[in-house]
Amino acid sequence: MRLHQLLICVLFGYPIFLIAEVYDPIREQIKPNTITFIGESHKKTESVELFQTLVLAAVKDHRCPVIGLEIASDQQITLDAVMLGKSSVKQIKLWPSLDHAAYRGMIENFAEFKRNGQCIRVIAIDSGMDNNVDRDQWMASKLEEQVGHQPCLVLLGSLHTLKRVNRSVSSGRPSVAELLSAKGHKINSFPQRWIPDNCKVSEARVSRFVSANSPKALIIINESSMSLINATPANSVKGIVDGFIVWECQNNYAN
Repeated sequence: MRLHQLLICVLFGYPIFLIAEVYDPIREQIKPNTITFIGESHKKTESVELFQTLVLAAVKDHRCPVIGLEIASDQQITLDAVMLGKSSVKQIKLWPSLDHAAYRGMIENFAEFKRNGQCIRVIAIDSGMDNNVDRDQWMASKLEEQVGHQPCLVLLGSLHTLKRVNRSVSSGRPSVAELLSAKGHKINSFPQRWIPDNCKVSEARVSRFVSANSPKALIIINESSMSLINATPANSVKGIVDGFIVWECQNNYAN
């Protein structure tokens, strides 16, 4: 194991055997001229810990990754001040559905990375309350501005990260990942899923990577995504996502 992999284990408390199994298939796809989406269910501590792990790996692998967060773009000035150590993370206005201690702690960690000489740029990509542009359209335009020699790594609600959806209702709107894919950009999508929704109080969550080629991936996409957005069940995961990070109850992991 490389030194920085060991550092990740120490910083975020991950068992060493899980690091390679879970994050290496994703890390391999974080490349220049590519946008990699990590989908999440909001207010999950495991999600922000995993995302920080991937960001730290991207910093080691590339010169200056661009980090996109589901924060309103009108908060960019405040976010920049936090990254420079000139303002408190408490000053950033977050959506109530997104706002929790671990998420703000993640932003503080990114600011510390930057102040310690790591070259990262954190951008607020979401549409604000007074912005009449569709959220996904706005986020797609903000990310399109960033596509270039540095890789983009983005944390969003999972439904925003689906690259292709066969909608059963005409009113459905394409996701940010779908919009960017349609324009020919190289997009990777790795949603996270918590299965089951709740564990016993004594049980920790354990993560597992599920390849898009796995039969389990098709079950996950249809039961946890397509059913939520009135979409036709998928026959294949190919072209929709590139894999899943599944968070299971510890006692179920060995099954």
